[in-house]
Order: sequence, then C-alpha cells, then structure tokens
Amino acid sequence: MDLDLDRIARAAREVDPVFRNTPQFVEEQLAAALGRPVLIKLETANPIRSFKGRGADTMLATLPAGTPVVCASSGNFGQAVAYAGRKRGQPVEVFVPHDLNPDKRRRMETFGARLTPVGEGSAEARLVAAEQVAERPGTVFIEDGRQPEIAEGAGTIGVELAGAEFDTIVLPVGDGALITGVARWLKAHRPDVRVVGVCATGSQAMLRSVEAGAPVTVPAATIADGIAVSTPIEEAVARVRALVDEFVLVDDAALLDAMALTVRCVGVLPEPSGAAGIAAIATATIAGDRLATVITGANPSPDVAATVAARLHNVP
Repeated sequence: MDLDLDRIARAAREVDPVFRNTPQFVEEQLAAALGRPVLIKLETANPIRSFKGRGADTMLATLPAGTPVVCASSGNFGQAVAYAGRKRGQPVEVFVPHDLNPDKRRRMETFGARLTPVGEGSAEARLVAAEQVAERPGTVFIEDGRQPEIAEGAGTIGVELAGAEFDTIVLPVGDGALITGVARWLKAHRPDVRVVGVCATGSQAMLRSVEAGAPVTVPAATIADGIAVSTPIEEAVARVRALVDEFVLVDDAALLDAMALTVRCVGVLPEPSGAAGIAAIATATIAGDRLATVITGANPSPDVAATVAARLHNVP
C-alpha cells in the first residue's frame, strides 16, 4: 500500500486551511427521507466548491515554487490544481474536453489556468496532456488518481470523520483518490467501518477494473462528469481493490433526485457526482444503522441545475 498514514496526518495539519475542517452533521429532514441517520460532510464551501483542493494542495506542495504543472480535467481537479498552483507561483495548464461544463471552465480561468481543449472526454484529454509533457523538460504532469499524495490529501477527510459515530461510509468513485484516501485512514483507525463505493450506471470502468484485477476500458455516458472515467489508472485500481468493501451503482435519474433532495434538506445544490452518496443510500440496499457520506462538489452545469430546479416540486 503506497498511501502513507504519516503523510495523511501531516496533510491534515498542512493543507490550505480553506479546505480543512468542513462541516459534518446529521440533517434531520434528510435522515427522515433516507430512513436512518446519515452523517453528511460538506466539501462545497471553499474557493473551488469541491474536495479536490485537499489533494491538489498536498501534491503541489511537494514541487519547487515556479514548477510548471500540467493536468487533464473535466473541471474540479483542474480548478484545484490552478488554485494551488497560483498560490505557489506554479504555472498551470489544464487539458480539457471540448464539452466542458462552462462554469467549470470560467472558474479554472479565474484561478489563472491556461486551458487547452482536446477531444470529447477526459480520457483523450489525459492522453494528449501526457504526450505534451513528455516534450517539455521540467514540466510535471499531475494525474488525478495516480500520485499517492493526491489520495493522501483527500484522506484528510477521513481524519476529520474518524471521531464521528457511523458504521458505514458511502463515497463516490471516479478516479479513486477520494475513497482510497479516506478508506486508508479509516481502515487503520476505525476498522469497524465498512467502505462502500458508488459508481454511475453509465460509468462502470472502475468497478469492472476492480473485478478484473487490472484497468479495463468501459466508455462513460453519465451526467456525473466528476466520476465519469472510461479507463482507470493502474495504481488507483490496486488501491481500490485493497480498500473498498463493496460497490453500488446509481443511474442518472437517481442522481438528479438526490440533488433535489439535498437542495431541499441541506440548502446546497451539489453537482451529480457530489450527490452520488445520497443517491446510493436512497436507492440501494446498504447495511448499517448509521451511515456517512460526503457531498463532494457543487459545480453543476447550468443545464443540470435547471433540470434539478424543475424536479424540486416533487421532493417531499
């Protein structure tokens, strides 16, 4: 296991304070709707509206100031790298798909990133980014899910959750950094807690790769761009296989319903991947008397936000 507990503990002390110690609580109306107490942790009230800042800040802190950085992203990770890079004087270029959420595009540019649109999905953007970096000596390619520091930064969420009362944690799974970082800490400090991963029905590459024991390609087609992965990274697959106890799938309709429920009960409009844990608890059979999940991001596309607004009158 390449995720180090001491490094997670250090990150919990050193990650930019704007990303640390986020609210975690049981919301009574949400618990009633879901049929049991569910501890939610809100990772949306920060400059990038996402948990990704924890991992990006941890990773970029290992690089000398001024180091040029390249990544590929459908939005939230690119924002996180841009934000952390600006703080350290590290120029950031983000390779993005052409169909990028326009709000995420604007936010990456606001944080100073140079955007290079390529292809129709994150997999193609990642491939082109890697090719470009190979031709640029001194530039570092940051790949969400590959470098252990990214997952270790996300693992600081586990540090903050470890003292709370719950027996199962339900987390979205895209590139695997969040769930493996959190699970690494909890498996060491709360071995009684079961770790459940959530994939979109239209993005099952990580689940199929875990079953196969190696990365396999499964085209992604889901509104949840934050967990839309077509070919997982080998290192991430190995970590997920070692640390995640169970997977469940949620379809796009369940994600939209969970977004609407979160708006009604919590007062936050998450993006589809940010509501994946809520969607899974609402629709899947998950063992546990008291569950926990993380609302991981709040950067929905305008079209998806409008769809959720239209569904709000159907939320009890």
